[in-house]
Amino acid sequence: MKPNIVYIHSHDTGRYVQPYGHAIPTPNIQRLAEQGVLFRQAFCAAPTCSPSRASLLTGQWAHCSGMLGLAHRGWALNDCGQHLVSTLKAAGYHTALSGMQHVTWPDATVIGYDAVIGECEDAESRAVEYLDGAPAQPFFLDVGFFETHRRGPGFDPQPEGKPPTDARFVKPPPTLPDTAETRADMAAYIDSARALDAKMGLVFDALDRNGLTDSTLVICTTDHGIAFPGCKCNLTDHGMGVMLIMRGPGGFAGGQAIDAMVSQVDLFPTICDVVDIERPEWLQGESMMPLLSREAVEIRDELFAEATYHAAYEPMRAVRTKRWKYIRRFDGRDKPVLPNCDDGASKDAWMAAGWRPPEAEQLFDLTLDPNETRNVIDEAGVADQMRDRLDRWMRETDDPLLKGPVPLPEGGVINDADGISPTESPK
Repeated sequence: MKPNIVYIHSHDTGRYVQPYGHAIPTPNIQRLAEQGVLFRQAFCAAPTCSPSRASLLTGQWAHCSGMLGLAHRGWALNDCGQHLVSTLKAAGYHTALSGMQHVTWPDATVIGYDAVIGECEDAESRAVEYLDGAPAQPFFLDVGFFETHRRGPGFDPQPEGKPPTDARFVKPPPTLPDTAETRADMAAYIDSARALDAKMGLVFDALDRNGLTDSTLVICTTDHGIAFPGCKCNLTDHGMGVMLIMRGPGGFAGGQAIDAMVSQVDLFPTICDVVDIERPEWLQGESMMPLLSREAVEIRDELFAEATYHAAYEPMRAVRTKRWKYIRRFDGRDKPVLPNCDDGASKDAWMAAGWRPPEAEQLFDLTLDPNETRNVIDEAGVADQMRDRLDRWMRETDDPLLKGPVPLPEGGVINDADGISPTESPK
């Protein structure tokens, strides 16, 4: 019998959960990590919502899948048949979606799920009903939550029946100053993460209750970094770094912590190996199975990430090795693209302080400067090597930026890059 798969995912969480050492109580996610495998150096392929999810679910870099911007702003996959669901259905899986997917808009059925069973508001309850109803096995259950995305400038309320997090004793992300305002903003994020954890816990409990835990591969992740300045929509590790916890058949057990770099494009080929099916020819990732079998300490010496469109156009590309990060911007701007940062008290703090313009090229030494604060682009030898790596990848993957600015798709909408907020009217 092929293993079941539960792909359970959040919005804008980065690595800000308990298993990554943060003072954020997420006991259900912690329990999953203690039972499974925690990837300490997991990265999205694009730190913006739809491109990130498309990369994970097609096993391709975002510009290769066609998803260079947000689905609800006009972007779409080149081929829905390259979605993971199609490959699993062909292998005999029953496929179901409960909650958010954000790869198509507005109709999720075009992806080809056998059943679309719930919206974001009841994703956990519908997923539990599915698991309690003895679904056909093997099954692929996609459970997507809106948390921990901001709702306007704030976050979701605290979990029902529990007091809110006390902002006096909260530490903001390292990209932000420690002030009463940023602490309150982070406290609200923590409450949203607690709500997310409670919902995920209901799904994990349903697996246990129905005797499905040992036969189910759980993939718990998020799309990209948290919705704070310098994080989401940025190609530093604050934006690219994601939680990735896997538990189940294939060796994903024992509370292991793996330090090898992995990208979310590596999940599709890994699933193919666990399920024992042929990998589709379009996959661009690497299977993580050699890390589990200890045949390899690393599966890649470089990984890439990109951003093109979010609320506004802000094209940039990055290459990362264990030691170095190189980021290149392609729009020639000398000021920040503020619509690509979600509104909130932390954004207000950066704006009040005089948000610095981005640099066209950045090189960071991730060993001596893990927070990526000191640009060492003048280290010519390393910079040239990293430029060459990025140029080679862009050529090999036929990146549309090589031909100049990337146009909007027909019917697409975009914010003015000189605007302030993503809530301003797009054009």
